[in-house]
Amino acid sequence: MTSHEESRALRGRRGECEKLDQLLASAVSGSSAVLVLRGEAGVGKTALLGYLVDRAAGFVVARATGVESEVELAYAVLHQLCTPFLDRIGHLPAPQQQALGTVFGSRTGEPPDRFLVGLAVLGLFAEVAETMPLLCVLDDAQWVDTASAQTLTFVARRLAAERVGMVFAVLDTIDPGEGGDAFDTLPELTVRGLSDTDAAALLDSVIVGPFDERVRSRIIAEARGNPLALLELPRDLDAAELAFGIGSFDHAALTGRIERGFTRRLDQLPAPTRQLMLIAAAEPSGDVTLLWRAAARLGIPADAVVPAQEAGLLELSAHVRFRHPLMRSAVYRAASERDRRRAHEVLAESMVGDTDSDYRAWHRAEAAGGLDEDIAAELEVSAVRAQARGGWAAAAAFLARSMELTPDPGQRARRALAAANARLQAGATDSAHAMLAIASAGPLSDVDDARAQLLGAEISFASTRGREAPSLLLRAAKRYETLDGTVARETYLDAFTAALFAGRLADGGGALDDVANAIIDARWSDAGRRLPSACELLLDGLATVVTSGYASGVPLLRRALEAMRNERISDEDSLRWLWPASRAARALGDDASWLILTDRHVRLARRSGALAMLPIALTERFSVELFRGDLPAALALAAESDAVTAATGSALSPHIAFLRAAWGGSEREARALIEASRNDVTTRGEGVFLMGTELTTAVFLNSFGRYEEALAVAGHAAEHPFELGLSTWVYPELIEAAVRSDHADRGAPALDRLEEVARAAGTDWSLGVLARCRALLGADDVAEALYDEAIERLRRTHIRLALARTQLLYGEWLRRSGRRTDAREQLRSAHEFFRETGMEGFAERTRRELAATGETARARSVDMANELTAQEMLIARLAAEGRSNPEIGAQLFISPRTVEWHLGKVFSKLGVDSRRGLRDTAVAPTGPGLGWVPADARRLH
Repeated sequence: MTSHEESRALRGRRGECEKLDQLLASAVSGSSAVLVLRGEAGVGKTALLGYLVDRAAGFVVARATGVESEVELAYAVLHQLCTPFLDRIGHLPAPQQQALGTVFGSRTGEPPDRFLVGLAVLGLFAEVAETMPLLCVLDDAQWVDTASAQTLTFVARRLAAERVGMVFAVLDTIDPGEGGDAFDTLPELTVRGLSDTDAAALLDSVIVGPFDERVRSRIIAEARGNPLALLELPRDLDAAELAFGIGSFDHAALTGRIERGFTRRLDQLPAPTRQLMLIAAAEPSGDVTLLWRAAARLGIPADAVVPAQEAGLLELSAHVRFRHPLMRSAVYRAASERDRRRAHEVLAESMVGDTDSDYRAWHRAEAAGGLDEDIAAELEVSAVRAQARGGWAAAAAFLARSMELTPDPGQRARRALAAANARLQAGATDSAHAMLAIASAGPLSDVDDARAQLLGAEISFASTRGREAPSLLLRAAKRYETLDGTVARETYLDAFTAALFAGRLADGGGALDDVANAIIDARWSDAGRRLPSACELLLDGLATVVTSGYASGVPLLRRALEAMRNERISDEDSLRWLWPASRAARALGDDASWLILTDRHVRLARRSGALAMLPIALTERFSVELFRGDLPAALALAAESDAVTAATGSALSPHIAFLRAAWGGSEREARALIEASRNDVTTRGEGVFLMGTELTTAVFLNSFGRYEEALAVAGHAAEHPFELGLSTWVYPELIEAAVRSDHADRGAPALDRLEEVARAAGTDWSLGVLARCRALLGADDVAEALYDEAIERLRRTHIRLALARTQLLYGEWLRRSGRRTDAREQLRSAHEFFRETGMEGFAERTRRELAATGETARARSVDMANELTAQEMLIARLAAEGRSNPEIGAQLFISPRTVEWHLGKVFSKLGVDSRRGLRDTAVAPTGPGLGWVPADARRLH
């Protein structure tokens, strides 16, 4: 529409205009100001965006429009939006500068994680908005390249205190394809048709001369309030057709009818004008100079544009602009295939310079009349460039088109395989599976066939998180044994990890046994690079524990953990191997290794931007802090995990939320989450978290003295002895519940299993807990010595929770033996720990025991830090440790301005006025901070 027509189309849009005015006010005040305008073609979304921009006095405005096209260039629209602000990139942290430089092609380097790109754009927008509020407006967002859409929605979700407004107009009749609409998680306003009264007023404003009332009513009825239809139908349909036509037109037919009206108007234009418009429709960048270069190759004169301009169909200014996107599609569809190919051909010939290489390759592909290896190879090069910028969706599109043009069957299959991998990396698992089917039809070399099998397993794991993946990864690993020993080991580890994730929920059951036996029987090829010895030892140790028991496997695992602590291992290998190594350390009760390896894993995942791995690393470290007894640190890690999953849209199980409630002693909340956690992990096929849910439930029930219930839960969990890192610690819960519920005989088998692990591991943590459990099950004449041994060993560890629980059990035994004074000493220490760490269930149980000795326990003091939200607590802790606002923002995926906003609220709640004041409050870490490692292990770290 023309600007005059857009102004008329705003009649009757008072409610929508008020909503947009409110958004501008929110942006000025630093409140959330994000909106998606969603509606059918021609309903007035663009007119509303025009109103918004006109009202944005005092704003910096960044505006872009998506264009319907088969070609996708990664980050093209984002680059268009950010170009005016590129001089501000130097104010961003170095990793964010590198990320934006890489995706915009001004720097070289590894493809950045797309969430790091999003954080960089968030920081850039916040930097711009420091001087003036920023308004980002994106029209026809449904046609924006995938990488730009993902980045902009990330930024929109993370806005908090920034003076930034973002508005997207989305056509809701477009099939969003796999994964849904990128914008469907944002606040939206559905733009509906005008009322009959407003529609009549708009129609009357464009009618000249007398008009039959029946025709007028029929247009209003058929347009259904659509402003574009109200403007176009009278121009292209005569009164007789409207007066005597049969039936009304549904939603899709109305759009088609408008497009056919555009086509009829196109037919009335001179041939050179139609040719010029076809070239413009075929070129999505809207480059006016390129349009005229291409037109010159066809001998189209400069005045050919005049009829299109006079008809209001095409506008040439800074960019090519059609009257409406339906006009562009009408022009392209009305042309013959031969004419379309010729338009793409002259566009490709008219492109000069390396910056246009990808567009040129795509236009050559669209001009091709059949198979063409030269063009296919050029598209493959474009895919490599897209991957270098982190644009996996664009790379997949280039590779798929390259595959279609490839004449050689083997090369065609290889390119299909590459396209399948690119689609998987882009998160399009269904289309990746379809492309993999084309590749698997072959012919493929042995190596590529093995790669295809591995890719199929990875697609399955990405889709189901476990159920089918272990068996598929196992078959792929076996294929690689004779081809590449390193890839085979890595794939076996992936299979082992997938089997751990699936646990008892894996399809067919017994997945872990199958993988472990295959690892033991493997014959490794010498081809490929050599893995660090720590990794090879770890894989062999894990498999041996499953196949031959702890006594045989633990020596290998101990050597592996020592090597993991001391050996120099690349970041790539560390990201793959640190999680199973951490689980092995927990299983053996090797607390020093557990603390060191989990700390290294979290730091590495943060530093490298491995955001798919970071929530998993944070969850494991969260458990470390719980066992250490530092609940504030654990909650800070939980808040960070929440920030990552919220920013990335990933969906780990609610295990952390459940742990927070259960270990923190909130009985009602924990019970509500027990079933939710169980159902969630069962649905997702994540048996490892099912075991975690059962273990945590048993701890929770024991803390509140619900021993019969705890025995049932722990007994069920103990039936699965090789769920690494968890099954070891189910046995102590089972034994405690069995003894306290007068079923001591049921604890004896669990003691035997725990003793096997502890004797083999030989660590103070495992041996200390073993001594405690033997004291529980043993006679009174040996119990005291065993409790003393347990306390002596556990005091040498960093697992303060195990020590406190042992002191509680020892105090209970002493009190029941009539030794009240001795009991008080143990119970006081236990109660102090539980009280300070907020473990209310155990604290209440200890308080009752102290009361039975005649002593009144001190109540927990009121702590103003409890008034802080989890995110505020984390920000306060990081600030107290001396982190800067940009550093905190980078860790939590928020802007420095939002960090400052949160700190203002923290200062107010805690009654301090500076960061220095935070160091004297309860939020400050007591000694070690986030990412702490034990002093005696720093030499090895």
